[in-house]
Amino acid sequence: MKITQPWKSPAALLLIMAFIMPLAFSTWTALINNFSKEAADFTGREIGILQSLREVPGFLAFTAVFLLVFIKEQRLAMVSLLLLALGVLVTGFFPTVLGLYITTVVMSIGFHYFETVNQSLTLQWIDKDKSAHFMGKALSVKSAAAIFVFASTWALFELFNASYQLIYVLFGGMSLLLLLYVWAVFPQYPARVEQTTKLVFKRSYWLYYSLVFLSGARRQIFMVFAGFLLVEKFGYSVSTISLLFLANYVFNLLFAGWIGRLIGVIGERKALTFEYLGLIAVFISYAFVENAHIAGALYIIDHFFFAFAIAMKTYIQKIALPEDIASTAAVSFTINHIAAVILPAALGLLWLISNAAVFLFGAGLACMSLVITQLIPDSPKQGNETRFIKSFA
Repeated sequence: MKITQPWKSPAALLLIMAFIMPLAFSTWTALINNFSKEAADFTGREIGILQSLREVPGFLAFTAVFLLVFIKEQRLAMVSLLLLALGVLVTGFFPTVLGLYITTVVMSIGFHYFETVNQSLTLQWIDKDKSAHFMGKALSVKSAAAIFVFASTWALFELFNASYQLIYVLFGGMSLLLLLYVWAVFPQYPARVEQTTKLVFKRSYWLYYSLVFLSGARRQIFMVFAGFLLVEKFGYSVSTISLLFLANYVFNLLFAGWIGRLIGVIGERKALTFEYLGLIAVFISYAFVENAHIAGALYIIDHFFFAFAIAMKTYIQKIALPEDIASTAAVSFTINHIAAVILPAALGLLWLISNAAVFLFGAGLACMSLVITQLIPDSPKQGNETRFIKSFA
């Protein structure tokens, strides 16, 4: 692939899109707990339903592979970012339960289709020996965008008493304008390997599917209930939540690239083992925390472990056939969201009885992930997908 201008390379495009996505999504994340409670009087039940609705497009991510018959992956990524930006931009104009449900679904369709296609493009365009480091670099870029959003949100609320509507329009509009510029400037890049345009579900990938399923279930507890705990139990304000998010992404900005390189050195099994041991301790601590400052520290530590999930992506890149990448990415996103569609609403009801039980359930999921992670071989590749257990064809 001949590139006459380095800044117009596929890698550069991936990094720019990695910046645009959190510019919109971080705005939604930073505001949704406070906005939903103040504008629509949400309780744990409504926030659970909203988060379940948010995950429905993720559950349907497998349909992305069928769209590849009509639209190239690169273009689909752009269209998805367009929906994400528009969904965020209009959220502030619909401060009702139904309005928040609808705008959340629109935003989520864009977010999940983009994440599906972006993962596929990354694994196709970036060489295996460089992918872990590149994904760490991309995570740092995402963190830089998120830091900009959270710092600006804090300043606008604290110093200028800005409205929720203004914040949504500002960053949703900014994402939209940047996307339109990128759409006009970057060329359409040819695929290295023609991708399968049907669903690929192989028994030899079963360990990857299992890790993805448990990861999706476990992450929902963090995404939905960790932040809500801070608002409901400890009374965190929107500006305080923004500062907390800011601290999270400063950690990612500083360490995500290093974590990517580390995964390339120590391997996927050791990296994921470290992640799950840490998450078990964090979830158990969430269940019994009574101090607001300790709860905030746990939130930062919890988020830090997210970067180690890069290891799951490099694992599938090593064991999958090149032409299976797009389909496998779509299937994995659906698997990731099977539990995500059900758990937020179900655990939202459990939350009304005991918030500690919700986090102990998360610790149990992390324990299960820790056990099956030990099946990842030292040098995963096609034909050597697992340790101890013979792979199926």
